[in-house]
Amino acid sequence: MAVMKAQASTTSHGSSSSGSTVHAYYELTKPRVVALIVFTAIVGMFLSVDGMVPVSILISGALGIGLSAASGAAFNHLLDRRADQIMARTSGRPLPTGMVETTPAIVFAAGLAVASMLILVAMVNTLTAILSFASMIGYAVVYTVWLKHATPQNIVIGGAAGAMPPVLGWTAVTGEVASDALLLFLIIFCWTPPHFWALALYRQEEYAAAGIPMLPVTHGRRYTLLQMVLYTVLLLAVSVLPFATGMSGGMYFVGALVLGVIFLIFVVRLYRNYSDALSRQTFGYSIQYLAMLFALMLIDHYQIPLRDFLVSLFA
Repeated sequence: MAVMKAQASTTSHGSSSSGSTVHAYYELTKPRVVALIVFTAIVGMFLSVDGMVPVSILISGALGIGLSAASGAAFNHLLDRRADQIMARTSGRPLPTGMVETTPAIVFAAGLAVASMLILVAMVNTLTAILSFASMIGYAVVYTVWLKHATPQNIVIGGAAGAMPPVLGWTAVTGEVASDALLLFLIIFCWTPPHFWALALYRQEEYAAAGIPMLPVTHGRRYTLLQMVLYTVLLLAVSVLPFATGMSGGMYFVGALVLGVIFLIFVVRLYRNYSDALSRQTFGYSIQYLAMLFALMLIDHYQIPLRDFLVSLFA
């Protein structure tokens, strides 16, 4: 009986350890960030056509772009592992805690990159594969290795890589980069600084301890908050450009204004009376803002087919 209990305990421990390892590799990919990346890429796919996106392109494109983003995230973990040990926000990540060793993490990240390129080249198109690879290198190498430690404008310049997903979705379907796709890029590019600086403000001491020159560390809180206000105003203006160009309709225009004004209110309140709690709330809303804005674009784009479908259901 004792032997059987020991065996059962060993089996249970082995299963738990295996599950923890799988979860650790999963966390290496920054799944919540990748989910938002894939979502904006899928919206880019649907906005590029009037009808339905071919199912094969939708699945292959989303998978290839997602794997590329996951690879970039894993390489970011690898290259940032020493700084991650210092910061409370990141000290529990798989590499600092030893849940994943360096060499297996390198193999894992490289494997994701290779898989994404094979899928995109073979099942989507070469342009999307090239742009996805460039975005991955831009984030994992140019931003993480150089920009992040070189200039307080790191998140502004590096934001170009993070703004690419809707362009990747667009090119996956059409095979070309259109001006409307660049508008989607511009929205995320303008959104990135106020989004990330809201985080950097309440993590300012951690970034300083890690020697990372985020804007609050180098220029102080007040200057950073002023830049957040200016970028949020710019974002509000840029977010209505899809309506101005005819890519989106009145529903999107009204929704974009409402969402943008709420974001601006958060930032202005933060500028007038800063607190870490409000900065956290602003950071949280910024993520919701981007998801809702792109969801609104999608609903607006298909509002007539959606209306006809709902009418047919209740006719």
